[in-house]
Amino acid sequence: MQLANFINNQYLAPLSGQYLPVFEPATGRMYAQVPDSGAEDVALAVSAAKAAFPAWSATSQQERCAVLLRIATEIEHRMAELIAAESRDTGKPLWLAGKMDIPRAAENFRFFATAIAQFSNETHETNPTVLNYTLRQPIGVVGCISPWNLPLYLFSWKIAPALAAGNTVVAKPSEITPVTAWLLADICHTVGLPPGVLNIVHGLGPSVGAAMSEHPQIKAISFTGSTRTGAEIARVAAPLFKKLSLEMGGKNPNIIFADCQYENMLETTLRSSFTNQGQICLCGSRILVERPLYERFREDFTARTAALKVGPPTDADTKVGAVVSRTHLDKIRSYIQLAREEGGTILCGGEQVALSGEYAGGWYVAPTVIEGLSPEARCNQEEIFGPVVSIAPFDTEAEALLLANSTDYGLSATVWTENLSRAHRFARGLEAGIVWVNTWLLRDLRTPFGGVKHSGVGREGGWEALRFFTEAKNVCIQY
Repeated sequence: MQLANFINNQYLAPLSGQYLPVFEPATGRMYAQVPDSGAEDVALAVSAAKAAFPAWSATSQQERCAVLLRIATEIEHRMAELIAAESRDTGKPLWLAGKMDIPRAAENFRFFATAIAQFSNETHETNPTVLNYTLRQPIGVVGCISPWNLPLYLFSWKIAPALAAGNTVVAKPSEITPVTAWLLADICHTVGLPPGVLNIVHGLGPSVGAAMSEHPQIKAISFTGSTRTGAEIARVAAPLFKKLSLEMGGKNPNIIFADCQYENMLETTLRSSFTNQGQICLCGSRILVERPLYERFREDFTARTAALKVGPPTDADTKVGAVVSRTHLDKIRSYIQLAREEGGTILCGGEQVALSGEYAGGWYVAPTVIEGLSPEARCNQEEIFGPVVSIAPFDTEAEALLLANSTDYGLSATVWTENLSRAHRFARGLEAGIVWVNTWLLRDLRTPFGGVKHSGVGREGGWEALRFFTEAKNVCIQY
């Protein structure tokens, strides 16, 4: 399968004529080729987007709403095809792609299609003869760069609000997991999205992503990915005065008090630790447990982790599929070895898993629980982004809060307690953009999403996304 760029509603080969291999994580075999595009392809996409902007921005909210709703409906019609493609591209279990990834992509388009009609402006009567009102107008050509862990889910999370607000888009999906973005291009073409409104350019970050960051006609960049890459985008784009939304890494604490609802906490903590092979920026990779509960938790959590089935994505009972690439597998294994060197004890997991038959060459890691690491250990400070968690006890609320806030990251946190006052205290004291109390990954699309410290700049979701993809203009009239 050879993929193509989608520019001005045409499927185009990269101008370089070069392609990159796409591997199936479950088997380790190459099964597709994706364009190895460069600055010239980005320039072509920007030209198409710029030409399309006047007409698209002039369409009514109702017209844009109708197009986005058609995209959502077509995603649902092609659900089985998209689920299979997402699972094959990422190595995640088929059931997970069907439960989370593809339904959420359709929901993103449907949410922002209707949200734009509710996006209100402010009016201020300064005095009886002076009226101020605010216009929210589309920016122009915007760039959307999305990661490999939730490919269509996060691709649509950026594209949908940008299009709803009246912008035209140049988008770069991950070159590791490009197939559902390629299928989305066909969906947009099928439902009648006008030429040039959405342009998808495949390729590497240092070529395509860098060209987007540098291009003077791209007025805003919405990026999700690593902190290192986000810092590089900011270094290049900020001096060009582009608007930036950077959603980056996490090293999220999961704080468990002894008064929690134990079974609910234990089941949810398994999910928050190992869903999508731990390759979600919101996973709780640092588990902090109040000391009276610690021994019981350690025994039960380790036993349940060891019982999770690591297997092919197509098996209905697989809980942990393949990690996304050989390079990422090596990174995860290196951190597990580092944990040993830092004095950690591997309670379960800690090794690569070898399957048989057609999956013998796949990239599988046993879900791993580590005890005994110091708070300053690199494995407690750096984002591993795999099925690896550390556990540690704490004695007081003050100690728990200090440990929770002890990294450079601040994306999310989870707190388990039946004490309402404590829940509110921790929610206020945690250095995180998102705090879940007695739950995890329960999302309302109207709420702001993003982190603090090295986890990000700006917010996505709901009105925050529509504000990012528009410019505010104040109009003052004296009459």
